[in-house]
Amino acid sequence: MSAQRPLSVREAISMALENNKDIEVARHNVKIAEFDLLGARGAFDPRLSSLSYYERTKTPSSSFLSGGANGAVEQSDVTGTFRLEGVAPKYGGGYRIDFSSIRVTSNNQFAALNPQFPTALTFNYTQPLWRGFSFDNNRRLIEIAKKNLSLTDAQFRQRTIDVITSTQRAYWDLVFSLRNLQIQRDAVHDSRTQLEHNKRLVTEGVLAPIDVVAAEAQVAGFEQSVYSALEDVSRAENSLKNLIAENRQSELWNVSIIPSDAVDLDSPTMSLADAMKVAMENRPELQVSTLAREINETDQRYYREQTKPQVDLIGSYGVVGLAGDLITAGATNPFTGSNTQLRDRVNLLSQLNALPPLPPLPSQTIPDNLIGGYGQSLSNLAANRYDNFRVGVQVNLPLRNRTAEAQLGRSLVEGKRIQTQREQLEQLIQIDVRNALQVIRTAESRLRAAAAARSASEQQYASEQRKFDAGQSTLFLVLERQTALTTARGNELRAQTDINTASAELQRATGNALQANNVVVLVR
Repeated sequence: MSAQRPLSVREAISMALENNKDIEVARHNVKIAEFDLLGARGAFDPRLSSLSYYERTKTPSSSFLSGGANGAVEQSDVTGTFRLEGVAPKYGGGYRIDFSSIRVTSNNQFAALNPQFPTALTFNYTQPLWRGFSFDNNRRLIEIAKKNLSLTDAQFRQRTIDVITSTQRAYWDLVFSLRNLQIQRDAVHDSRTQLEHNKRLVTEGVLAPIDVVAAEAQVAGFEQSVYSALEDVSRAENSLKNLIAENRQSELWNVSIIPSDAVDLDSPTMSLADAMKVAMENRPELQVSTLAREINETDQRYYREQTKPQVDLIGSYGVVGLAGDLITAGATNPFTGSNTQLRDRVNLLSQLNALPPLPPLPSQTIPDNLIGGYGQSLSNLAANRYDNFRVGVQVNLPLRNRTAEAQLGRSLVEGKRIQTQREQLEQLIQIDVRNALQVIRTAESRLRAAAAARSASEQQYASEQRKFDAGQSTLFLVLERQTALTTARGNELRAQTDINTASAELQRATGNALQANNVVVLVR
């Protein structure tokens, strides 16, 4: 008792909200829900991938037209590919952009460009026309993540209200324990005063010595009540400290808490209709039920979408580029090189016989824009000289879709279950509010009756003492009146603290504990 800490109920609530572990866990749950929402939105993030490699192949020649020398075609290439793909945030479409760049070196005799640098750029897009057009799984997960974030907010507020109510209950329990301890100490003081008075009367020969023994028994009985009250103070103080202390090493465990708020607070005046209206507007459980219904509606929308046939519009557009080093002019064309001598002999015989020579072979030329290095290939790609495109419709029509139908049916039944639970919850809230109001009204009536009983007990005790001093009463009646007075004082104190506790319970039942205690919840 040498180290004391005055504490108001508002300070106790503030410390509980700052240090309570359940509140901290609930706050972490909100942060987790925020990251879940961020992760769900990540489904629309573009993805970039690449693949680069060197490759060498040696293929045996199985045809005269394979172009291989010494019975094999050798080819080496350095390839680099890049892909950018993702999902559109609206209408469920998916896109993919592919770029490839290759450097090819080959000993193929038919190759006019060696090395050559083929490049390609292709854009593909798939657009759902029926299933997945208005709603798909990615958008469903985002909607659910949003609802779960609101759900954790509501659960956080619910936990905050529970902590506030528990703190108020523990605070008023400590107030009662300390005031009750003082009542028991006053009873011990009064009983000791009576004991000393009896001893004087025994010395004067007015009372029998047995009356001193009766007074001593009364003192011992009240002292036992003091020790029990001390234990109750310790238990109540530990319960409050458990709610408001930061941890077990907190300095708060080494001091005694002295409540500074007055015990005789005014009881709330609220009608049943007003209390029900406030409860229906503020109870977090109703918000949780509403969010559960909205999540179920999201599932119903998605599963109803899955029962539709899948019809997708697909399209692609691509451009290619090519460039390379032209093989020297002295190189022999494998198609014409084998009959060059024959053509020369035929032309010679034609000349000897005064016949015209064979017509010259058509020249095979490579366009100038294909001659060059890697930069020329990219230039041809950018110029869009060689392009291709595709447009089509892809249909996926299951003969039976029992999985989607079962999921939709399950979500519909789940919606009915949630609605039934909502009705049950509203009824339980009504009972909760009614009981809370009844407890307050009962506590008020008990307080009035207990105050009257305590006032009457004080008068009876004082009157019985005067009668005893005048020889018109017995010590037994005096001690009975003394015990009754102590009990009446405790009953009055209990009724007053019960009003305060019932007020906290009414705040919880109506869901306005945050507003009533000026608590602003900031969890993000």
